[in-house]
Amino acid sequence: MSQTELTQASNREGASTVPIVLAGPILRHTCRESLTLWLVTRDPVSVTVELFDGDNTMHSRMASTDEHTTLRIGRLAWLHLICVQPDTPLPEARFIGYDLHLTKADGTSAGRIQEWAPHLCHNREPRPAFVLKPRLDRLLHGSCRRPHHPSTDGLVRVDQELADANDPDDRPALLLMTGDQIYADDVAGPTLHAIHQVVEQLGLYQETLTGADLNHSQDLASDPDGYYHRDRLLPESEFNEDLTEKFFGGVRKPVFTTAHAGNHLISFAEVFAMYLLVWSPTPWAMATRAMPVSKADEQARYRMEQAVIDRFCETLPQAARALANVPVYMIFDDHDVTDDWNLSALWESTAYEHPFSRRIIGNALLGYLLCQGWGNQPGVFDKVITQCAALFPTDDEPNDLGAEQQDKLIDDLFHFHHWHYTLATEPPLVVLDTRTRRWRSEVRRSHPSGLMDWEALTDFQQAVMGKDAVVVVSPAPMLGVKLIEMIQRVFTWFGKPLMVDAENWMAHRGAANVLLNIFGHPKTPKHFVILSGDVHYSFAYDVRFRHERNSPRIWQITSSGIKNQFPNGLLEWLDRLNRWLFAPWSPLNWFTKRRRMRISPRLPEGREAGERLWNSAGIGDLRLTPEGVPSAIAQLNSDGGGTRFREGRDEEV
Repeated sequence: MSQTELTQASNREGASTVPIVLAGPILRHTCRESLTLWLVTRDPVSVTVELFDGDNTMHSRMASTDEHTTLRIGRLAWLHLICVQPDTPLPEARFIGYDLHLTKADGTSAGRIQEWAPHLCHNREPRPAFVLKPRLDRLLHGSCRRPHHPSTDGLVRVDQELADANDPDDRPALLLMTGDQIYADDVAGPTLHAIHQVVEQLGLYQETLTGADLNHSQDLASDPDGYYHRDRLLPESEFNEDLTEKFFGGVRKPVFTTAHAGNHLISFAEVFAMYLLVWSPTPWAMATRAMPVSKADEQARYRMEQAVIDRFCETLPQAARALANVPVYMIFDDHDVTDDWNLSALWESTAYEHPFSRRIIGNALLGYLLCQGWGNQPGVFDKVITQCAALFPTDDEPNDLGAEQQDKLIDDLFHFHHWHYTLATEPPLVVLDTRTRRWRSEVRRSHPSGLMDWEALTDFQQAVMGKDAVVVVSPAPMLGVKLIEMIQRVFTWFGKPLMVDAENWMAHRGAANVLLNIFGHPKTPKHFVILSGDVHYSFAYDVRFRHERNSPRIWQITSSGIKNQFPNGLLEWLDRLNRWLFAPWSPLNWFTKRRRMRISPRLPEGREAGERLWNSAGIGDLRLTPEGVPSAIAQLNSDGGGTRFREGRDEEV
């Protein structure tokens, strides 16, 4: 038997043990005219989409080539985005069931959802279901889903809320995932081990590496530094900037600033496998219990992480069910790519000038495109998806991604400026890209950049002007905790912004002033709801401008994390000190950029008097009146219970 025949036989044997559906469907952009579903399968399949109003079939036909885009990500991995346009508009405020009937290339049936993913159906229903709500009356929102954090997954609470909502009016209109849906820069050892096995068994396409000690991505699994020591593999660069040069004479520093770089994802195959493992329980069946590390301290760490990951996997069916039964919208933050992504002009020049770090960042951004961004507004990405189709091999032979094509695509993604989006809901939903259109510091290249540059802020202003109400997603809070922002400012002054993740809207004078001017503009919306995450704790503020008769009403509502928390003792001290140092009578308020604003924190029920911050993994739950005014602001704990943020009497400033 020839080598080709041996390879084909091995491929067939491997394929027989892999389930037909690896992840999904995840319900994405949905409106009356279209329905978008994200899916990954083992084989190429055609998809018949069936829609139901109760027991009545509303729609049943095979998705056309215009409605169904397929990319081959590996020998046994096909990514599908299905954007169905029903013959008649979808009904509003009613349960709409949907099913996917898969047909293999040879014409045989691969079954419907009940056959290949029964865990996606609630309460013994035959299929998933959702409710189409053009009016945003209820929103679930959160960020920061870190699989190896010991807390329960907040998506489990989303699943419970969906299961308990027997009336269509009780269903959330949307689930907003506002950043850090994966942690590409902070991966547990057992998760990385599972990633390597998924890459191997699915034959995910590998790549050559430039500027690295390794020549090829397939060597990552076997390298002695492949677990817990990838910081040794990651690139370094010469720093000759200001204080660094003065005191250290130009030294080599790591390009990546994360403190958890020991298992940083590197190749596109690793990133894509990570998405499969955080979205679906199915790929975990490919992971063995073998321990890939031999040192005693690493084995102890691995076992501790394995216990947490096992609990995460136990609840993945509920998390996957949540993503299948409500329209889901996403936006990136730093950990979707790497910690401190584009934090400063110095970080950017250091990272993007090195070919290896440029490839690592680009691979993570490509993963975000295919697994998150594409589903938000599919038509925006037609050109780059065509480039993706040309990048991935199409035959059964083991192939690498073309290095030149990959670098060209990554370069185009770095210059792509349409990650943000707006939904024509009532009120409109405006989702901001606060990562790729930064306002670089005019003072020093090492200082934090503004989260959006002048042009991006102008676009944002045009999107909201003249509206009666608007809901805005800003991954980082526009109005955060003053003490923490002050600490970040102090570290920035000493030239150490990376040590405290010094990214906030007030850290850059130009961006802060433009943002405050937008709030104060006479045509700004009367009701301005801001949803944020990032910080690993939750809070809510009511905001008005001082001495302005027609000041808009602004609500800063922060929910974080879905599966992450701030160190509890430290947060309690920061909360207490913040109340003392920035009380209404404190002169420190005059040193902040928010002195024109009157900010009234909402106090979480169940906390001691005056405490403002809630520290528990879960999901935010916002109820809005028809006028776009919050009628209830709550944080639902992932393990049950939660709090409601009630209006407080104590004024911050």
